[in-house]
Amino acid sequence: MKPTTEILARISQNSLANKEEVFTKLYRYLLRPDIYFVAYKNLYANNGAATKGVNEDTADGFSEAKIDSIIKALADETYQPMPVRRTYIQKKNNRKKLRPLGIPTFTDKLVQEVLRMILEAVYEPIFLDVSHGFRPKRSCHTALKQLRREFNGTRWFVEGDIKGCFDNINHAVLVGLLNNKIKDARITKLIYKFLKAGYLENWQYHKTYSGTPQGGIISPLLANIYLHELDKFVMKLKSEFDTPGVGQITPEYRELHNEIKRLSHRLTKVTGEEREMVLAEYKPKRQKLMTIPCTAQTDKKLKYVRYADDFLIAVKGNREDCQWIKSKLAEFIGDTLKMELSEDKTLITHSSKCARFLGYDVRVRRSGKIKRGGPGHVKMRTLNGGVELLVPLNDKIRQFVFTKGVAIQKKDGSMFPVHRKYLVGLTDLEIVSVYNAELRGICNYYGMASNFCKLHYLAYLMEYSCLKTLASKHKTSLSKTIDKFNDGTGKWGIPYETKQGNKRRYFANYADCKGKGPATDYISNAAVVYGYAVNTLENRLKAKVCELCGTTESDHYEVHHINKLKNLKGKERWEIAMIAKHRKTLVVCRDCHRSIIHKK
Repeated sequence: MKPTTEILARISQNSLANKEEVFTKLYRYLLRPDIYFVAYKNLYANNGAATKGVNEDTADGFSEAKIDSIIKALADETYQPMPVRRTYIQKKNNRKKLRPLGIPTFTDKLVQEVLRMILEAVYEPIFLDVSHGFRPKRSCHTALKQLRREFNGTRWFVEGDIKGCFDNINHAVLVGLLNNKIKDARITKLIYKFLKAGYLENWQYHKTYSGTPQGGIISPLLANIYLHELDKFVMKLKSEFDTPGVGQITPEYRELHNEIKRLSHRLTKVTGEEREMVLAEYKPKRQKLMTIPCTAQTDKKLKYVRYADDFLIAVKGNREDCQWIKSKLAEFIGDTLKMELSEDKTLITHSSKCARFLGYDVRVRRSGKIKRGGPGHVKMRTLNGGVELLVPLNDKIRQFVFTKGVAIQKKDGSMFPVHRKYLVGLTDLEIVSVYNAELRGICNYYGMASNFCKLHYLAYLMEYSCLKTLASKHKTSLSKTIDKFNDGTGKWGIPYETKQGNKRRYFANYADCKGKGPATDYISNAAVVYGYAVNTLENRLKAKVCELCGTTESDHYEVHHINKLKNLKGKERWEIAMIAKHRKTLVVCRDCHRSIIHKK
C-alpha cells in the first residue's frame, strides 16, 4: 500500500496541472492509519496539545487503538465532533476588547489535521499569488514584499475591511464552493458536522449558525477557500479596469529631453570656451528635466494583495475609480459571499498619506532626489513613486511601551523607562530573556521598514527598563547593577552555566534584526511533499515495548504526553526516563500509563 502522503502529493500535482479538475473519492484517505501518525507528529509539539477542550481528551494517551476507533467511527459515519470550549483572549490592537477563542478536543484536532492535509493538497495549487495568509511558506512579510515590489506609482489605496469575516462565513455558500471542486458527499458531510458542532460557554451549549470552527485546525484553510472567490473577483475586476496609456511620454518632457541629447552630443565634439558655454546651457536644462513628469499618466492600473481577511487595493487612477471599485466590492461581498463590507473602515486614502496594512504604514514617495540607478547607472529619480513601509511609532510602539509598563510619560511628553513590578519575581536570566524576546519580536517584524532606525529609542527604553527591573529585584542602584553584570568590554549580560561551560546572556541588539530574511508562517506541508518516512513515534508504538518497564506482553501501548519538559521534577521514574530521553512523549503499556496518571 502506497503511503498516503505520497498519494496526496500526486493529487497536488494533478491540481496544479489542471486547475479545473474535480476530485472524487477523497474520504477513503481519512480511513488510512498512516496519515494519523503524520497528523499527530504535526500537533503533539504544540503548546495547545495538552490543553483540554470540553472533556479530558488531550495528546496524552495516543495509541494505535485510538486511531482504530477514529477510523471505525469515520467508516460507518457515526463520528460526531464535540463542541469547542470557548474562552476569551485580549485583542492585540485593543486590550479592552476580547476575542473569542475555541478549544476543540484533541481527537477533533487530529481529524481536522488529516482533513486539512487532504484539502490543502487539492486547494493550495489553485490559490492565487495575491493570497498570503495561513499558507505554506507565506507570511505577512511575503505580502509586504509583494506590495513593495508591485505597488509602485500608485495614486490611491483602498483599505478593505469585511465585518466579522471569520464569524460570518455562510455555511451554505462554503459547502457550495467545496462541492464545486470536491464531489465527495462524505467529505462535505464531515466538514458540515464540524461547522455545526457548536460551542460551550460557561458550560452552556450554543449552536453555530455561521463562521468556521472556533480555533479549529481547518478554519484558516476553509476561510481561504471562501475568500479565494474574492481574489478571483478582484482579478476579474483588474482585467476590466486596467487600461494602457496613450502617448506615454509627455510632449514637454520629450522636447526638453531631445534638446539635452543634442547638447550632450555637442559636448563630445567641442573644447575650451565653447565647451563651457555648452555646459552652461546643458546643466540648467538637465535640472529642469528632473522636475518634469516623464509620463502622461493616462494609463489605469489596479493591484491587489490579501492576508487572511485583511486586503489592500492600489489604484492608478482617480478617486471616482476608487469609489467604483469599492461599490463593486460591496456588491460582490454582499450578494455572493453573503457578508458585509464595512463602509466606515473601508477607507480610500491618497498614496501621499499613510494607509495601514498588516501593522505597517504604507505610502508612495514623492521625491525628486537624483541618484544613480537603473541600466547603465545613469542619474535618475530612483525614489520617486516607490512604495515606502514605515513603523507606526506613535500608534503601535507607544501603545506597546505603555501597555507593557516599560516606560511612563513625563509632563513634557517624553518617555521615562521604569521597572516592571510583575517581572521582579523571575530569575535574572528570565528577566533578560523576556525583554530580548519582546524587543526582537518587534524589530524582526518591522525589519523591512525604511524608518527602522527610529526603533533605537524603543531599544533604549527596553534596555534601561530591564536594568531597573534587575536593580529592583536585587534592591540596588542602576549603576551598581550595570557594574555587576559588566563583562569588561563595555557590554553587560547575565552569566549562566551550561554543560559546555559558562556563558553570558547579553541584552539584544535591535540593529541585528535589520535586513534579515522574512519569517514565514510555517504550516506543515506533508501532503504535498514527495516521499515518506515512517516517523519515529509510529515505530515506537509499533515496536510494542514499554519504554518504562520494558514489557513486551501488553495488549495495549499508548503515548504519555506532557506539555513542557522543564516542568518535570525528576522525582518519579517516568520523569527521569523522559528527562534522559529529552522527549515530551513516552510510549508505555496501559498499566504503566494508569500508574503515571494516578500519581500526578
